[in-house]
Amino acid sequence: MSWQELAADHATREAPCESVGLLVVIKGRERYRPCKNISTEPRDTFVIDPEDWASAEDEGHITAVIHSHPQTPPEPSREDQQACDALGLPWHIYSVLSGSWGVCRPQHQRLSLIGRVWSWIYADCWTLTRDFYALHGIELPDWQRPRTFEDFMRAPMFGDCWPLAGFRELEPDEQLSYGDALLFDMHGTGPDHVGVYLGDMEVLHHLKGRLSSRDLYGAFLQSSTVQRLRHCSVSTLETVAIG
Repeated sequence: MSWQELAADHATREAPCESVGLLVVIKGRERYRPCKNISTEPRDTFVIDPEDWASAEDEGHITAVIHSHPQTPPEPSREDQQACDALGLPWHIYSVLSGSWGVCRPQHQRLSLIGRVWSWIYADCWTLTRDFYALHGIELPDWQRPRTFEDFMRAPMFGDCWPLAGFRELEPDEQLSYGDALLFDMHGTGPDHVGVYLGDMEVLHHLKGRLSSRDLYGAFLQSSTVQRLRHCSVSTLETVAIG
């Protein structure tokens, strides 16, 4: 069977949930490797089990992501294109409803920092923060996240990561400046959210279930702030367009 036939069969068996797999080149041949969808909302989206991804990398070279749309045409959603761009791999989409295929390919233009659809690992608050600093020539590490957002919330990691990413904590008498990072405790579990101060009492951040946005750094966000950080490599950052 071809990889298309194997993937279509996998999608049919997984319906009404989304299936996901990887196209891997092994000894010069394309092979379909089905993966586990560990999303908490598998009928609407997918998250590849990191162990399946690692196994595929051990076997060969990953060339594409393949997933299904159980009840809709094989047209890439906004989230599909966004994650496709983030990974830099083609995404083949199989519609169980119509039995047809579609594909989206990475678009190389810079992805706007405003209006992104939230997706764990591919487009979350840390991804947004990394991309903001990348615009200023600062490369932050892409931490190995837990498998799911729910796993992360049980043991938030931001409190341990920021010193290793090159940040220092601001002194109480230091004023916030453009580009300073803010760690928030949004759920009473410790630092579980990060944003960037933009000046003029505005913050850039990306909450789960919302689009990335530029919001007022008002009373709620201020009261949720647990640490104010500045990257050690610069004293000031030049303002750049983020929209």
